[in-house]
Amino acid sequence: MPLFMKEGDITKFEGDAIVNAANTRLKMGGGVCGAIFRAAGARELQDACDPLAPISTGEAVITPGFSLPAKYVIHTAGPVYEDGRRGEEELLRASYTNSLALARDKGLHSVAFPLISSGIYGYPIGEALKTAIDSIETFISKDPLDVTLYLFSAKKYLQDESVPKEIRELIREKLG
Repeated sequence: MPLFMKEGDITKFEGDAIVNAANTRLKMGGGVCGAIFRAAGARELQDACDPLAPISTGEAVITPGFSLPAKYVIHTAGPVYEDGRRGEEELLRASYTNSLALARDKGLHSVAFPLISSGIYGYPIGEALKTAIDSIETFISKDPLDVTLYLFSAKKYLQDESVPKEIRELIREKLG
């Protein structure tokens, strides 16, 4: 099954699950996490998260989607980027892989991801995209799922020189 890319609001995804770029305490945060909580119903989602917290960086847990079009929310805590030499790539890869394994184990068929750790957690966009795409493609080559990677600002990514040329070309191709 292919990897899709889309620009826009992940909370509008009409599939089995969206992935929340969560914090380890599973508390409503800012950015995509805050948007997911607000769209799902902040009180209901927080009440579902509380018994599952805390989680480790790279771990994934699942809750209902409540008011979202997606049936479920998979919460994963990506790493805070320090210098790239403290296991950040392995932890980021684990966030994607563990989320996909959880979706597979729950019998889900379609999952949408934001670009995990690329906001306030400071992961460089080029490296975050490379790790996300590689992690997802490696997983779905063995366990077919429909996966959509939501890009908050494709234009920004296409203009970012830190994003490898082949990934910029892939974004252009996938977004048409």
